Amino acid sequence: MTIEPIDDAQVAALLPRRDPAGHKGSFGTVLAICGSLDYAGAGLLAASAALRAGAGLAILAVPASLQPVIAGRVPELVTWGLPEQAPGEVDPSAAVAMISARRADALLVGPGLRPGAASAALVRALVGPDGAGAERPPAVIDAEALNVLAEPAHAAWPIGRPAILTPHPGELARLDGRPPEPDDRSRADRAAALAARSGAIVVLKGAGTVVAAPDGRLARSPSRNAALATGGTGDILAGVIASLLAQGLAPWDAACAGVHLHARAGERVAERLGDAGLLASDLLPELPLVRRSLVMGRSPVEA
Repeated sequence: MTIEPIDDAQVAALLPRRDPAGHKGSFGTVLAICGSLDYAGAGLLAASAALRAGAGLAILAVPASLQPVIAGRVPELVTWGLPEQAPGEVDPSAAVAMISARRADALLVGPGLRPGAASAALVRALVGPDGAGAERPPAVIDAEALNVLAEPAHAAWPIGRPAILTPHPGELARLDGRPPEPDDRSRADRAAALAARSGAIVVLKGAGTVVAAPDGRLARSPSRNAALATGGTGDILAGVIASLLAQGLAPWDAACAGVHLHARAGERVAERLGDAGLLASDLLPELPLVRRSLVMGRSPVEA
């Protein structure tokens, strides 16, 4: 199989055009089902990244008892309190009904979710094969939502809506039952196998992030940046990809473009700070600057 490199020209051509007469509804709504008391920052980072990558609106849905903790932390985010069956533990049926009643252009499921039976039931209901028709918006599935899918008792294959899975090597090991491997060819082969099994696009994070499609397409980011090896950067990537989905890109295009924007933002921070000390939130102001740079580099025909 051929692995295509992801580059500036390719991503510049993919980035959606912005209508000067548009409004927030023109540029997509991301509904992020994320966060717990221990990992409230994950949801805040992911939803903020969705806005910085160009979405018109981002809604962060968290357990109701957590909403007072996060409301107003990022003024631009809408926050929802999902119904609970115990403090910090969502009521899956009521939460799914609430989520389904709100039109969104893309879902983001998983960053910072509290492990447990309630979260597992919520994830299965949102992304499993039963009742999740093609009319439902595409989803980015990350973090704890991937751990749910890795449990045989919670198997939800194939994914029941257009989706992008974003595992790091440890999550991939749980999903396919094999230990992490550093070899680039093995990483690509395993990402391709998971894409075929799940029916979803797979973004296997790490140095030289791999993107795999169920139809056999493979792409790889050339970026290798130790500064990105810090907590929260994966949440940023998930939010960027969800944002591009909400703006109308197909899952493959959103995955490739999101990986590249994230990598370029990390490179810009590393130019200033070096290969250590980057905070995930440092990426946020860089995302629109990277996007602007890529758009300005389009050919006249592309522009």
